Amino acid sequence: MKKTYVGEALPRIDGPAKVTGQAPYSGDFNMEGQLHMKLRFAGRPHARVLGVDASKALAVPGVVAVFTSRDVPVNEYGLQYPDQPVLCGPGDPKEGTDIARFVGDQIAAVVAETEEAAARGRDLLEVDFEELPAVTDPRAALEPGAPILHPAYPGTPIHPELIFEGNLASRHRIRRGDVDAAWDQAAVIVESDYEIPGQEHAFLQPEAALAYIDEAGRVTIIASTQWIHEDRRQIAHALGLPEEQVRIILPAIGGAFGGKEDLSVQIVAALAAMKLQRPVKIVWTRRESIIGHHKRHHVFARARWAADAEGRLLAAETQVVADAGAYVYTTNKVLGNLLLTVNGAYRIPNVKTEVLGVYTNNVPGGAFRGFGAPQGNFIAESQMNKLAEALGLDPVEIRLRNLVHDGDPMPWGKPLPDDGRGLEESLLAAARALGWEQTPQGWRAPRVEPRPGDPPTRRRGVGIALAFKNVGFSFGYQENAWAAIELRGDAEIESATVFAASADVGQGTRTVIRQMAAEALGVPIERVEVAPADSAITQSSGSCSASRMTFMIGNAVRGAAAAALEKWRAEERPARAEVTYLAPQTTPIDPLTGYGHPNFSYGYVALGVDLSIDTETGELHVAKVACANDVGQAINPRLVQGQIEGGVIQALGWTTTEHFIEKDGRPLTDSLSTYLIPTIADIPDQLETLILENPEPNGPWGARGMGEMPFIPMAAAMHQAVHEATGVWYNRFPFNAERILRGIKGIY
Repeated sequence: MKKTYVGEALPRIDGPAKVTGQAPYSGDFNMEGQLHMKLRFAGRPHARVLGVDASKALAVPGVVAVFTSRDVPVNEYGLQYPDQPVLCGPGDPKEGTDIARFVGDQIAAVVAETEEAAARGRDLLEVDFEELPAVTDPRAALEPGAPILHPAYPGTPIHPELIFEGNLASRHRIRRGDVDAAWDQAAVIVESDYEIPGQEHAFLQPEAALAYIDEAGRVTIIASTQWIHEDRRQIAHALGLPEEQVRIILPAIGGAFGGKEDLSVQIVAALAAMKLQRPVKIVWTRRESIIGHHKRHHVFARARWAADAEGRLLAAETQVVADAGAYVYTTNKVLGNLLLTVNGAYRIPNVKTEVLGVYTNNVPGGAFRGFGAPQGNFIAESQMNKLAEALGLDPVEIRLRNLVHDGDPMPWGKPLPDDGRGLEESLLAAARALGWEQTPQGWRAPRVEPRPGDPPTRRRGVGIALAFKNVGFSFGYQENAWAAIELRGDAEIESATVFAASADVGQGTRTVIRQMAAEALGVPIERVEVAPADSAITQSSGSCSASRMTFMIGNAVRGAAAAALEKWRAEERPARAEVTYLAPQTTPIDPLTGYGHPNFSYGYVALGVDLSIDTETGELHVAKVACANDVGQAINPRLVQGQIEGGVIQALGWTTTEHFIEKDGRPLTDSLSTYLIPTIADIPDQLETLILENPEPNGPWGARGMGEMPFIPMAAAMHQAVHEATGVWYNRFPFNAERILRGIKGIY
């Protein structure tokens, strides 16, 4: 009887090596004769680099070389658009490459025989700066007379949302119905201003790379990343090399969460190895990592929503200004997702939404788990909770009255591909887990009573929020993933190797690939091996982001398995097949109306929170979180549970303890002693994970993406629960003791 592997909670194949310390991460690699690199950051938010005097650095014993902008063959890079210099400084014909636009811009790279010598050389560099006026508030950056941070760029037809007007980098809009006419029909209108903070990724492993020339003469980089082939493209471009002359090897990754989707140390390490023909290693400190890599976008928003007396939505008008920071990174795509989620999964006949991404002299905004959906969801779900309160309706009941279903169009004019089949089920599962009950009058929230032993100053609150998010890339991009399978043996398949350039950033992708391959091939899983992610032996499987990897690589593996088995049956030995899976085609959204078919699949989640607050101290304690996720099909339930738990805790950190603070373009929370990630004392007493399975028609074995989803609704659920406990709507977070106490006292 054939064994089934899909749906089995098998242990991770990389688990033993990681827990015993045997798994090598990028910072663990060393080579004989290697050099060490340190980078000089700008250290100021906005300045022109007039020159770099390296004479004192080169005089340090052990210093081998100092590289500046003049050493970079093509001094530009960028995931969405090449608006960032590799090294800021004079000497490049492209306008603006001599300007540093945030404190983490790289000015020079010092290479030495030891790390200590490289650091001393870096500290002795003399950089001549011309200080330039800085703008650090995205709203001020849009005002007439604000310093313009980038020269005018040519149009980019593949990204119509990139507009480059003054400091406006991107713009997204939705226009549906007649919002202005709807206000007069409303029984209640809720208008709110929100400020949603940035967030540091705080992955365990800071950025690191080892670059060298391999036996084939290729510039080779061992580095943790989320998309090795995209890294290769950008590195090759900056070095002026054909892509095939650059090789990326992906080791174990100590966390990413979107923070390793953009380049950090890879180009400069590769540049030095190419120039010096010796291995070069660089490892960032925690402070360098916090200063040097992008963050979740800091967002300002105003939302005005209306409903009739029955709680049915009539109109939603929302304006969002997001801090893109110094460079585009993935701002345009992040804000595309924010646009799609900022009106929730609800029937709204009249919608007017504008989302702006604005250049400032702050640390750039970029990819982070949820990719714009957490910010959009916080706005939408907070508005729903406020409307429920204004109408005297239960928050679950008002959502049920407005949820899309059976082909209802979303604000962008198209229904969800599967009619949002998991929305209601997720909502009700989370609600029931928190104690909601259905009555003849509709759904009713649990009575919140003090717990035995609670002092009279401690007040309880419950909150709930619903979320959805796209799976995979979108907005017209032809989503794809490559995989190959090679079968070996004689009369039977004795071994199978899967080739896929899929990053495993801690979610267990390699384990899931192995399970899916064993299932598709019908062979014992012990015979299946997953080859390393190495650009020399794989083609692109796309980024490990957008909750896409299981969906995309699973379909590619399934196709490769079928093709390899066909060759095997034809007695081809070994039998090897390659397949590039193409996801259903999407379309861009219209830049004026926002209409289009932007995504081919979505994931659904609901989350409820039960907490208490000491009204004398502001101390917040989370007793229970219930998170219900429609994952389509859980390929490995153990890994799904781990993703839910990790996403919930990471989101709880964002909403309670973490606070990325910049002042005048300078990060003030540049260490883990000032940027406070949650500890064991901050996590919920109980975290209930509810795995729901409504098969995704296009997913492998019905699987949806789900890695980002548990993060998304936490902030809005916390927002409501804190309100229930204090009577205050806190439209800014984190919900720390200071902010809570100020709200209770009426000091905002």
